[in-house]
Amino acid sequence: MTTAKFDLRIGPAGSGDAGALRQILNEIIAIGGTTAFETPLTSAEFDDYFLRGPNCITCLMAQTRAGEALGFQSLGRKAGLPDGWADIATFTRREPRVPGVGAALFEATKRAARDLGLTAINATIRADNYAGIPFYEKMGFTTWSVAEGLPLRDGTPVDRVSKVYLLT
Repeated sequence: MTTAKFDLRIGPAGSGDAGALRQILNEIIAIGGTTAFETPLTSAEFDDYFLRGPNCITCLMAQTRAGEALGFQSLGRKAGLPDGWADIATFTRREPRVPGVGAALFEATKRAARDLGLTAINATIRADNYAGIPFYEKMGFTTWSVAEGLPLRDGTPVDRVSKVYLLT
């Protein structure tokens, strides 16, 4: 694990971390409005999507020095992306918030992506995610595509904004 500022640790997430990370994600889903996931994930779904499924590339987690999970960031394969691109997902604990977790995760994720020979990272964000869009822009992502009016589970149309971070 590597040490980052804000007195947290960043390292690979493993199956022993899945419960705490799934809890962070499911709390975000319950709040609503910031993730494409609309229903809580089961243990098997979380494991398949973020840790061991065929589309998983890497999953890093942030934790306190005492081992408390603060968030995670994953890279995965996504249909329709160019060769050498990965799709990113970032989830951080809502309460209590710890500033800088997402940025620290992204620094480690960029290193991992470069080590894997990737050329770009895609982030697809709901247009109504008023924290996610500025976060990715602050990290250096730029908009490359917008899918308009994709329906949520209840039928509400919401645009999806795709942003790219070039690694080369």
